[in-house]
Amino acid sequence: GMLVLALDEDKIMIRGKATCGWKAVGTEKTVTKSEGTHVFTVDNVPVLDLTVKYGGIENVSPDNPNLLLELAANFPLQLQREKGDPVMRPGLIVDWTDHSFHCSGSVPQGSKVRFSLPPDFDVMEKVIQATADLKANEMPEADAVVVFSCAGRILSLGPLMSQELEGIKNIWKVPMVGMFSNAELARVTGGNLEMNNLTTCVVALKEK
Repeated sequence: GMLVLALDEDKIMIRGKATCGWKAVGTEKTVTKSEGTHVFTVDNVPVLDLTVKYGGIENVSPDNPNLLLELAANFPLQLQREKGDPVMRPGLIVDWTDHSFHCSGSVPQGSKVRFSLPPDFDVMEKVIQATADLKANEMPEADAVVVFSCAGRILSLGPLMSQELEGIKNIWKVPMVGMFSNAELARVTGGNLEMNNLTTCVVALKEK
């Protein structure tokens, strides 16, 4: 499905921020073989094997019904950018013939990635703090807030997701609406417009 909201910037001021909050672990590594969204090797090691090693994941087999959830929600790749924050690239489909996996967005060959730590309370706190920074630096007052957040955050954070949303709402304390999505188009902090994952996007609106 598709939901479209069109706003006239001659009448409505718009400011937004995209934040994921996931912590990176380890040094930067190089994607040594990939095609589009299909990542084969990182540092010449099958990407699944390297993820399993860093994540300490057990029972790595097609028979493990929780494996994809662990890969996507807890140990996503962080695609490093020359400008701005990294972009999350969780593995969604495993190719068991070579232990490669397909990500939700493109991962160019030769690009740099880091692995992630499983999410904790800091993930939510970073999103709420980023929203507070948006208010302090760009939008002191707002008439309404739109939030679109990755459905994968529900899988990762569970009932705690409500705390993140409540924290965002308390920044401006104005009407808020939103949805959970399977991907998020937004400008990353300090960077460019990107296709994001596992990310919360906050958009503040004010009538001019």
